[in-house]
Amino acid sequence: MDAREARLDGTLVERGDPDYERLWARMVWNGRKPARYPEVIVTAASERDVPRAVRLARSRSLRVSVRSGGHSWCASSLRERSLLLDLSRLRGLTVDPDRRTAEVQPGVTGGELAAELDRYGLLFPSGHCPSVAVGGYLLSGGLGWNPGVFGPACASVTGIEAVTADGEVVRCDTAEHPGLFWAARGAGPGFFAVVTRFRLRLRPLPSAITTTAYSFPLADAEPVARWITGVAEELDPSVETGLTLATAGPDVSGASPLPKVVSVTATAFADSRQEALRSLAPLRDCPFAHRALSRREEEPTTMATMYDGCDAVWPREHRYAVDTLWSDEDLGRLMALCGEAMARAPSEKSLFLVPLAPASRKPELWHDMAFSVLGRNYLVSYAVWADPAEDGAQLRWLRRTMDMLEPLGTGHYIAEADLPAGLSRAERSFTPDGWRRLEALRERYDPDGVFPPCLPR
Repeated sequence: MDAREARLDGTLVERGDPDYERLWARMVWNGRKPARYPEVIVTAASERDVPRAVRLARSRSLRVSVRSGGHSWCASSLRERSLLLDLSRLRGLTVDPDRRTAEVQPGVTGGELAAELDRYGLLFPSGHCPSVAVGGYLLSGGLGWNPGVFGPACASVTGIEAVTADGEVVRCDTAEHPGLFWAARGAGPGFFAVVTRFRLRLRPLPSAITTTAYSFPLADAEPVARWITGVAEELDPSVETGLTLATAGPDVSGASPLPKVVSVTATAFADSRQEALRSLAPLRDCPFAHRALSRREEEPTTMATMYDGCDAVWPREHRYAVDTLWSDEDLGRLMALCGEAMARAPSEKSLFLVPLAPASRKPELWHDMAFSVLGRNYLVSYAVWADPAEDGAQLRWLRRTMDMLEPLGTGHYIAEADLPAGLSRAERSFTPDGWRRLEALRERYDPDGVFPPCLPR
């Protein structure tokens, strides 16, 4: 069967076709691609293609997996005995600056959205990496820019259009199909419909974004974490704060090889220089300032500059294995353990990211949604390397690290969890009540199992 027979505006490639291997490889951003092979790959060229693809899958007893574009480290959209529906060409974007709203299709990337909103002096909490498409990002909740003000990105989604398991096009919000709307805000790759359009609430773009950053020797990870934990509680919600454990960047000079460091970054999303300085003032009394290997204090920056910096953290054509953990353990103890693991990392490109309060400290910003905050602290461990011959060593490092931390954990974040690592990963990405509600809604909206659950297989 070809696209014309299926009445598709886009393309249809079947397993065994000459173009299949090349297209299959493009479906995964990660250089490490799992050996899971959909029977059909449909690249949608229009929203009309989505219900047609769903009906086609049903007619051939195939499940429907969905990708929008971006990282998906564990390649959750690659499923056996499935039709993979690629939405990356659906890149429509309209902005209403007067109402401070936007409508976006799932293939729009965070960088594209930010650039368009910048023209109107507006902001949306897109993901920190500009190449990630909004579709999977928002469905997973979205830990993005300025969370103290925005909360998770899905809190700023006011409605969606989706195609259900029977091929019906529905509009969803808090009044219409509220259960499906609830699930669309956080269910992740196990969502049981296809979102073709998101309605977003926007905010004014701060005019004086300002950053303070320090890097210290890795051995200081524990005391630095204890210090910044106390400071963060004093900071205005408009200050985004986090820790990074990684190999030092070029701003640390005079050492070869470059040392591994713990870095503190605090970014104030302020509307004036005076406001930014006031917001970052608690960081000036850093008791470790004399031990800093590098420091940038109260430095003006822009969204474009921050996107460039984040994009460089995840180089293309590399191989990745990633996992996440929520925890109620003391952050100092967590960082001491992560520091020990970082010292043993077999790749200088590997790192830990530890955003403080990545979904805000205000529960009202993440209520009534599937997305779940499961602990006081949150971390992401990234194994990053280039040589396929190193796959075994890199994966062992990640798994051993996370096995060490798991007893201190309270759950995972579905967007970046290493789902194939354990059957409990998906369920432990939600509160118990949230998981039960998701399963009940799945039975209601997808009783035939057209859309697969979270665990890739």
